[in-house]
Amino acid sequence: MIELRNISKSFGANHVLRDVSLKVDQGKSLAIIGGSGTGKSVTLKCILGLIKPDSGEILIDNQSIEGQREAFFAKFGMLFQGGALFDSLPVWHNVAFRLLQGERSKEECRDIAIQKLKRVGLQERVADLFPAELSGGMQKRVGLARAIAADPEIIFFDEPTTGLDPIMSGVINELIREIVTEMGATTMTITHDMTSVRAIADHVAMIHEGKVQWHGPVADMDAASDPYLSQFLTGSAQGPIEAVR
Repeated sequence: MIELRNISKSFGANHVLRDVSLKVDQGKSLAIIGGSGTGKSVTLKCILGLIKPDSGEILIDNQSIEGQREAFFAKFGMLFQGGALFDSLPVWHNVAFRLLQGERSKEECRDIAIQKLKRVGLQERVADLFPAELSGGMQKRVGLARAIAADPEIIFFDEPTTGLDPIMSGVINELIREIVTEMGATTMTITHDMTSVRAIADHVAMIHEGKVQWHGPVADMDAASDPYLSQFLTGSAQGPIEAVR
């Protein structure tokens, strides 16, 4: 469903991505892990079209996304790291934002928004509140409801548990796994949180210095012999990855 072929991207002398190739099969979940500044977010931005790769090709459902961005955008939903909710709009309007740009009536969009809010464990009364009236965990759920509002084929998650306590992180991870399974969606997650990786991913790709250092099933991760992956999993200061001081 998602394929990156030999993607490279530099900003001046800073070579952020170096010949990155990845595949995500339909209905599967890929987590991209790695230290800060290793190219994870740039990879996602290249797929979304926010950044143009210097070389390589990106395919969605076996078709190049060049020249057909609009058709691609109709296929995906996204949960942003900081929630990215519109402060001036009530919750239901945030959830239904994309739907309201189409031909559905306002009433129908609101009904769908309430349905999606209930799916992520929020009561109907939340629909008319504003984001500032919600806790961080509730805002994240609203963001998840918005991501699934249009029943997308592909969902991107950017650090889905950042800023949440361990219990709420577990709740969000469980919701993501349940919803993705129900929808049969293909997902790509950018995260540092290995608990999230183990909870929601089928496969893992570790990017280090702009290259895919390790790629494989989650079940093979702990037994992998790659020293970079091992150091990242254990959080050790000793190893081939040098901490920036």
